[in-house]
Amino acid sequence: MAVRKFKPVTPGQRHKIISTYDEVTTSTPEKSLLVPIKRTGGRNNQGKMTMRYIGGGHKRKYRIIDFLRNKDGVAATVESVEYDPNRTALIALVVYEDGEKRYILAPNGIKVGQTIRSGKGIAPEVGNALTLDEIPLGTLVHNIELRPGQGGILARSAGSYGQLTSRDGKFAIIKLPSGESRMVLTTCRATVGSVSNSDHGLEKSGKAGRNRWLGRRPRVRGVVMNPVDHPMGGGEGRASGGHPRSRKGIPAKGYKTRAKRKSSDKYIVEKRKTKNN
Repeated sequence: MAVRKFKPVTPGQRHKIISTYDEVTTSTPEKSLLVPIKRTGGRNNQGKMTMRYIGGGHKRKYRIIDFLRNKDGVAATVESVEYDPNRTALIALVVYEDGEKRYILAPNGIKVGQTIRSGKGIAPEVGNALTLDEIPLGTLVHNIELRPGQGGILARSAGSYGQLTSRDGKFAIIKLPSGESRMVLTTCRATVGSVSNSDHGLEKSGKAGRNRWLGRRPRVRGVVMNPVDHPMGGGEGRASGGHPRSRKGIPAKGYKTRAKRKSSDKYIVEKRKTKNN
């Protein structure tokens, strides 16, 4: 999907870059797959603020997404590709042969009228959901399960994908968007292809108001706070703030926060790429 820049007729359009939404075919969602979302404004059940910089924003309804892809042996036709305000990727409305409608994550290149399937013994084509033991090596996949029947967990945001690199016994090795290579059971499912809206990372809001529409309030830097509010606050004049750290004192750069003996370590073949390794 392409992006569009604007002629700076107004200050808010000078740096604004948004998607063209060429792939979107309708602006009306399927009513039977909508549920309300209760907004918290960052408050808990006592009305106290527990998360800062949250509030306002446009009213939304949640689209129920089928991450399981467990309707085997029944072909589905793509009826529309839609915008989803709750995620960076686009979604596709599919209608099964028995009349059931579901939303799925739209893979890159999916078209209205295309037929998709899930289950055993089907072709590894874009949009089809298969177990990892039936997908050819080197294939790009998304919406990857970590436990059979759990539903897709990995590679669900715009433009992301994992690559099936090899198989070893009952495990498949997948290279994830972070650069991490991880073992996943071959009985887990994944959807063939990469996630749509790959140009999402190129977008720029252009003005503060667009963040407010998304429910994001202005974020205050720690260095301009008082010492009582942040470890980096205080000082005479424009002090640098010392070592970068969070409000709770946890260092921000180079400090490892992952547990030393985390249970999932045995499934990680190669750790994700960082500046330090």
